[in-house]
Amino acid sequence: MANKSMKHKLNIAGAWYCTDPDDDNGEGCIACNVCYTGAPEFFKEDEDGNAYVWKQPVTAADIELCQEQLEACPVASIGKDG
Repeated sequence: MANKSMKHKLNIAGAWYCTDPDDDNGEGCIACNVCYTGAPEFFKEDEDGNAYVWKQPVTAADIELCQEQLEACPVASIGKDG
């Protein structure tokens, strides 16, 4: 489960987020590119290749796509509040 206290600083405000790569609990982004290649309209990469949420999903289809990325993340660094 993504660490809420270690959110990436570039995440846009909202329920969905990615964690910072420096998360000591081992849930930080490892720049695997799963989310930002699978759902580039919602996830972007920073200058180091680490993911962040740049657009929050709104429609059911958008949420489903983001949920797929959450489930595919190999280190559980994608989270959602609510």
